[in-house]
Amino acid sequence: MSTELNRTIMDALEDVKGKDIVRLDVRGLTDVMDTLVIASGTSNRHVKSLASTVVDEAKEKGFRPIGVEGLEAAEWVLVDYGDTVVHVMLPATRAFYELEKLWSMQPSHRAED
Repeated sequence: MSTELNRTIMDALEDVKGKDIVRLDVRGLTDVMDTLVIASGTSNRHVKSLASTVVDEAKEKGFRPIGVEGLEAAEWVLVDYGDTVVHVMLPATRAFYELEKLWSMQPSHRAED
């Protein structure tokens, strides 16, 4: 896990006024990645700007994404850095998919015995 990459991502999202930025350590839940970063943008243009800024600022520090998905429509943009995956979403999309809840270690309810 690259502390410098994660710091760069968080700074980039904050610089462009990302909303509700969350960083989740998911090492205990999956072998696919270590860190999940989720942020919201206020419009499609803002979502695209947030994701593009992450990519640009990370590239300046020598980090290149494995892939970027969703930049065209900019409702939900995924930027994959391998150990760190960034999701930038419109608020309605984020509320619908509830990634924080999906990746939470806390169950939403207790199953009855």
